[in-house]
Amino acid sequence: MKTFKLAALALVLLLVLAACGGGNDNAVNSNENDGDNDTNETTEATAETIQWRMGHLSAEDHIWHLTSLRFAELVNEKTNGQIEIDIYPNNQLGGETDVLNSILAGNVDLLITGETMQNWAPKAALLAVPYAIRDADHLSAVVQGEIGREIEEEIIEKVGVTPLFYMERAPRNLTSNKPINSPDDLSGFRMRVPNVPLFLDAWEAAGATPQVMDFNEVFTGLQQGVIHGQENPVDLIHSAGFYEVQEYVNVTEHVYSWIYVVVGNEQFATLSDELQQAVLEAAEEAQTYGKELFEEEIQNYIDRLKAEGMTFNEDVDQNAFREAMEPAIEASLSEEQFELYQRIIEVE
Repeated sequence: MKTFKLAALALVLLLVLAACGGGNDNAVNSNENDGDNDTNETTEATAETIQWRMGHLSAEDHIWHLTSLRFAELVNEKTNGQIEIDIYPNNQLGGETDVLNSILAGNVDLLITGETMQNWAPKAALLAVPYAIRDADHLSAVVQGEIGREIEEEIIEKVGVTPLFYMERAPRNLTSNKPINSPDDLSGFRMRVPNVPLFLDAWEAAGATPQVMDFNEVFTGLQQGVIHGQENPVDLIHSAGFYEVQEYVNVTEHVYSWIYVVVGNEQFATLSDELQQAVLEAAEEAQTYGKELFEEEIQNYIDRLKAEGMTFNEDVDQNAFREAMEPAIEASLSEEQFELYQRIIEVE
């Protein structure tokens, strides 16, 4: 009996020890599982993808779109895949004004835009003032100097978007179905201009009948004869297919300008310092890429337009256009804008 009791006690002790051991194992496993879950959740949070939407008006073969694609690649690389940018060309998200409003509403994140921003920030009008910028070197000195920084600061404050980098634009030229050599040839000439009051005033002073029209409506307007012409750089003339409905590129070169890739202030502010720095680094590299692409492609666009049958009218009296537009430029600019215009002209 004594032996039986001892055996029974030993069995109970073994069962208790086994139970305790099992409990400890379970506790360890539970802790390990909890740790794995925490790690997984942290990893998922760290790797959470930020999806940005970007719009612009040009076609898929245009310099702006190609530069945008490179920018999106660089952002994705430098953020280890945390930021992905989906790009919508051809005004798929709407015109510039619509997309700027969408950015402020949080529905879109990035846009390629220029002088349209003057509707919020008056100094942005100086991105495209007729005959203010002399050439590409003058443009670079203005944009990267004190005046450029001043314009960008007002855009950030009053538009609600942050310029990330800029792209040079080929000079704007007037297209038509007859040669336009001087302001005298503009009588009764209906032409599209962007929603920029200065452009309306300048072309009206030169003798044309300008009207505002969204870029995506211009081709149809030309095709149907609602307008007789429009003015844009050769790259946009080509990408929009205007060679199908216009015969001449009149070399007015009335505007040398630049355009920004902008991101919503709020969208940018939500990024960590590390991600912001990565986006800015990507922007700097994309700007260099865009400049190299621009220099290679502009002559190609001229050659393509000629191959499509457009005639480049070199007999334009640019001084006559400049003189015709100057009074309207001074009258349409505010005192602050005109002072900035004069400072631009004085930049060496």
